Amino acid sequence: MPPTITVLPAAGTDDAEVAQVFNSLRRLVHALHNASRDAERRLGVTGAQLFVLAQLRATPSISINALAERTMTHQSTVSVVVRRLVRRKLVKKVRSADDARRVELTLTPAGNALLRRAPESVQVRLARAIESIEPSERQVLARGLQHLVRTIGVDTGVTPMFFESA
Repeated sequence: MPPTITVLPAAGTDDAEVAQVFNSLRRLVHALHNASRDAERRLGVTGAQLFVLAQLRATPSISINALAERTMTHQSTVSVVVRRLVRRKLVKKVRSADDARRVELTLTPAGNALLRRAPESVQVRLARAIESIEPSERQVLARGLQHLVRTIGVDTGVTPMFFESA
């Protein structure tokens, strides 16, 4: 029989605050998961792919490195998503007119058509909500989340996009 694990807040911790953090994280993960599943079911793309497409619409003819910045992910992570979108003919790679060594990404007519049918990405709404937080509160949130991921040991490696398999 497996051991019983009891989760109790540390002495002096406010149980209500711990529950509030848990519930907020659950709501965020649930919303992101449901939005990704819905996008895949309705549009045939994941939530991460929809987020990348939205960023490409906002900044046409963008490099992979600039797209990684816009999506707040590592270049290697966004490259995997872009490769899938190129295969689906939703994004195309074009040599830069200024520098033939540079590749720029643009939406195809099919990518634009998909975005016209798509709801706003939850990731876009999440980014906008985080940006709307007062800078001092945003710093506290960032430090708290960094501490959380470090403490539970998930702070290493390249960070994947939400619900996007490698």
